[in-house]
Amino acid sequence: MNEPDPAVIRAAAKGDQAAFSELVRLYQEPVWRFLTRYTGDQHLAEDLAQETFLKLHRRLGSYKFRSKFSTWVFSIARNSAIDSHRSATRRERLPDVAPRPAPLGEPGLGAELDEAIASLSPKLRESLLLVEVLGLRYREVAEVLELPIGTVKSRVFHARSDLTSFLVGDTATTSDAGDDRGLLGGVS
Repeated sequence: MNEPDPAVIRAAAKGDQAAFSELVRLYQEPVWRFLTRYTGDQHLAEDLAQETFLKLHRRLGSYKFRSKFSTWVFSIARNSAIDSHRSATRRERLPDVAPRPAPLGEPGLGAELDEAIASLSPKLRESLLLVEVLGLRYREVAEVLELPIGTVKSRVFHARSDLTSFLVGDTATTSDAGDDRGLLGGVS
């Protein structure tokens, strides 16, 4: 993923709307794709992407250039999704809440793959999506998720194994899976 020019980031932090618009254009689709796959709900992902960019706009002055800008943006997006999930969980505890509609599959992707990804635990799903869908390196994913790199590698391995098992209809667990290449290929 291309990183924006630091001058653009600084200009946006100082209130330059054209510079901020450039940042939004650069990250809008990748953030939406990540959130769509993370939540399984395109409409929720749109809302969360919008929330991500609002937070980004408010916090831009606090970006310290210690990590890649994309890592910082995806951390904000991930935290927005987590906050949304917590909120939804609280609402679901209330009586007489109508069930949420089933998420729609992303156009062009098999419903079976969407179902397989949705079946992963949130921890495995977020690691897999950041590596395989967004193309971040393990080190960058470790920064986004604030985890050791070994944990990220392990989660991606287990996610690939679980996806393979799900798609081939195998009941084996990830500990039974001997093929570390998984469904989506070798280690990135």
